[in-house]
Amino acid sequence: MSNSVTLHRVLKATPEKVYRAFIDPNALASWIPPYGFLCTVHSMEVRMGGKYKMSFTNFSTGNSHSFGGEYLELKPNEFLKYTDQFDDPNLPGEMITTVWLTKVSVGTEVKITQEGIPDVIPAEMCYLGWQESLEKLIKLVEPEIPDA
Repeated sequence: MSNSVTLHRVLKATPEKVYRAFIDPNALASWIPPYGFLCTVHSMEVRMGGKYKMSFTNFSTGNSHSFGGEYLELKPNEFLKYTDQFDDPNLPGEMITTVWLTKVSVGTEVKITQEGIPDVIPAEMCYLGWQESLEKLIKLVEPEIPDA
């Protein structure tokens, strides 16, 4: 299980806003699933040692897969590290996702690594899924919409 992906983006949003998109269940559900999937966050305790559980549902077929994990490390507005484990025994193992957020002149530099992707999931498929998710993240965090 040496499958891993690394992603890098610069977003025109503050680190605080980007971090909030990772720790707010409604925000996360809006951007984390790749195109064609819906996400339900069943539980989410954002703290070191806290756990989460969510599922992705294929909008076309209605089939879903659930997964969960634990927050290993959190540094507000700068860093997240958490595990992911599928409930499906055909997708064994534990993945580790690490997210670095660095304030830069135009917003936030985002670096993500996901390691330990199950062998049955091609790394390039996972990479494409993350690219779609990051496109959705950008559409969530970059707009500055006043309340008035």
